[in-house]
Amino acid sequence: MPHDHSHDEPHSLLPSDPELRARALESILVEKGLVDPVALNALIDTYQNEIGPKNGARVVAKAWSDPAFRERLLEDATAAIAELGYMGRQGEHMVAVENTPEQHNMVVCTLCSCYPWPVLGIPPAWYKSDAYRSRAVREPRAVLEEFGVTLLEGQKVRVWDSTAEVRYLVIPMRPEGTEGWSEEALAELVSRNSMIGTALAEVPK
Repeated sequence: MPHDHSHDEPHSLLPSDPELRARALESILVEKGLVDPVALNALIDTYQNEIGPKNGARVVAKAWSDPAFRERLLEDATAAIAELGYMGRQGEHMVAVENTPEQHNMVVCTLCSCYPWPVLGIPPAWYKSDAYRSRAVREPRAVLEEFGVTLLEGQKVRVWDSTAEVRYLVIPMRPEGTEGWSEEALAELVSRNSMIGTALAEVPK
């Protein structure tokens, strides 16, 4: 006898791939009138591009401006970030790594897409891609070149692999010519990608 699917739970009809599952679930919720797609897209865009990365930018700006905070951040990033009120799931065990003229840091998650949501928001699609996850480890310099990052002569690249236990925040080098700037102005120079290590802090115009 054919199986009657009329009583199947919605999740039983979803594909196995996480991203496809999310899209399928969104479609089901929209069809049932439970979610407004316009509002949902606006919320995702805000969290991905505004709320999340701006939190991390404030952390970096404070580290640039406040030597004592910078030391606390490098010693115990979780506690230092919590001082600014940024904490929660996916940010319980943070480690801050600092770019220097000698070393450029870059973050990847080779197993899945572990990412510090409280300070960077929603991870970009490329961070979760198989290409980035594999190539960032094998050929980080080539990947950085594709992102438009020009390293200093002799600067090493260190790749940090995020896990479910530890997530990383890159502190980019402070641009020259920003002495005396406020933390608010400095934060405007810090992008999400610079805190992953696939970009540099913006140069003041």
